[in-house]
Amino acid sequence: MTILDELANEARARTERAKTHCSLEELAARAFALPIGTFAFERALAVPDIAFICECKKASPSKGVIAPDFPYLEIAKDYEAAGTDCISVLTEPRWFLGKDDYLAQIAAAVSVPCLRKDFTVDPYMIYEAKLLGASAVLLICAILSQEQLKESLNLCDRLGLSALVEAHDAAEIQTALHAGARVIGVNNRNLKDFTVDSETSRKLRALVPPDILFVAESGVTCAQDVQRLREIGADAVLIGETLMRAPDKRAKLAALRGE
Repeated sequence: MTILDELANEARARTERAKTHCSLEELAARAFALPIGTFAFERALAVPDIAFICECKKASPSKGVIAPDFPYLEIAKDYEAAGTDCISVLTEPRWFLGKDDYLAQIAAAVSVPCLRKDFTVDPYMIYEAKLLGASAVLLICAILSQEQLKESLNLCDRLGLSALVEAHDAAEIQTALHAGARVIGVNNRNLKDFTVDSETSRKLRALVPPDILFVAESGVTCAQDVQRLREIGADAVLIGETLMRAPDKRAKLAALRGE
């Protein structure tokens, strides 16, 4: 079993536990009672220059605890002040030490769209994301069938949420396109063994049509990395560990932008 399989299985178990406290039907009713979203996440990525999605995460399976001191609201506000386009918030509790409450508080405190970064395996988690204040959810091709992916995208559309559909190879790109993805992220980190190949985005970029937003994820450490992604026509870049380890996150984001 790969790390990704374990993450997905844990997400399923977590969701089943949550359903004992609040049923799917009750959660759905609460989510649909809220105003329909405006797809703010994907609109924020459609800027002339490359957009930045800055991540709030305390830990990861590959690196362990990244930020022992984790003032998540301060971090999110620093990202916003530095001009980030979106914020990604980890809510996976076991390996990433995330919490739903981190997302709820950050989404309420900043004006930029927030992505719920988790291992979405059930419609329940999409309703949760809506109620937590997220503007987008992560859908990973490797843990969803094409039919599940399509159903998840349809539910996101009904709620007004964007979906970042993550792919790791050419076959998954095609799955994402056939399901109707409008935002495709290519993760340079292989979630099955957590190795990083910064060339993955470059190799797969040509498979994504220009009318679909293309997000490069992981492996970005410097302004040169960002520039290379600009040159291949990436619409956005998602940066996590590099920013989380930076003592001055505003200065680091400015440096990554080449300012």
